[in-house]
Amino acid sequence: MQTATPLTDGRLSKASTAQYWDDGFLFPINVLSPDKAQAYRAQIEAVERDWLDNGLDLPLATFKRVNAQCVMPFVYELATQPAILDVIEGILGPDILIYSAEFFIKNAHSDQYVSMHQDLTYWGMGTTSEMVTAWIALSPATQESGCMDFVRASHKSAILPHKDTFNDKNLLSRGQEVQVDVKPGDKTPIVLQPGQMSLHHGLTIHGSGPNVSDDRRIAAVVRYITPRVSQNVADKDYAMVVRGADRVGNFIHYAPPAALFTPQSVAMYEEIRAARAKAMMAGTTVRKGIYA
Repeated sequence: MQTATPLTDGRLSKASTAQYWDDGFLFPINVLSPDKAQAYRAQIEAVERDWLDNGLDLPLATFKRVNAQCVMPFVYELATQPAILDVIEGILGPDILIYSAEFFIKNAHSDQYVSMHQDLTYWGMGTTSEMVTAWIALSPATQESGCMDFVRASHKSAILPHKDTFNDKNLLSRGQEVQVDVKPGDKTPIVLQPGQMSLHHGLTIHGSGPNVSDDRRIAAVVRYITPRVSQNVADKDYAMVVRGADRVGNFIHYAPPAALFTPQSVAMYEEIRAARAKAMMAGTTVRKGIYA
């Protein structure tokens, strides 16, 4: 088991920050107690139980897989935990926005997977380094359960060619797969215990295999950006200021939800999803998945 990344008063050291920029990722980082991670797991599993057939306009899986912070108050609460934001500040600086939060869940003995890819491929933000993804384990992420694999220093490349597969077993919006030969020896398995977090750059090549374990693999994934990031493909974009200030104005701001799936928050969710679909689905005529 890899030793946890050392923190000083909850913040990254200069050495750890340098390691992130050298490798394109950093892990494991202790940000939640195991009990708190279990409590957040219980909340998403309660949503799965109580809201599956509760009159939502979209499949519950869609709300879980993109912008969950818009409609689930506990997701916003998780994404704004001071222990998490203190670490993020070491990468992005004092002005922090949430771009999106979502759940990547693989059920026990599931053949679902995530193909090797770079996050920024279809987001319309170019090759910005002012975005970081926090991957927070709410259940054990092991090689058996389908933990992520990162390719060290791959963030130093540009956006590489990708192929859309729209494979139903692929958890990505387009089933996108980077068109380079990633050998097994190139991969670093990102093993995390509940309450631990990894960080990765938007250009870092990564993916994950199926879950052959007896437990669900549950992760809350939050994308943080600075106000200087801009949307270059869609007409407009949205973000939530969670630390510092936005003095640039590239994003439309909105409030966190007051309760689960309120009419107001669902309307905002649909507004954001429709706007981002113009970037996320640019260049394809296929309309399926979470941005259909």
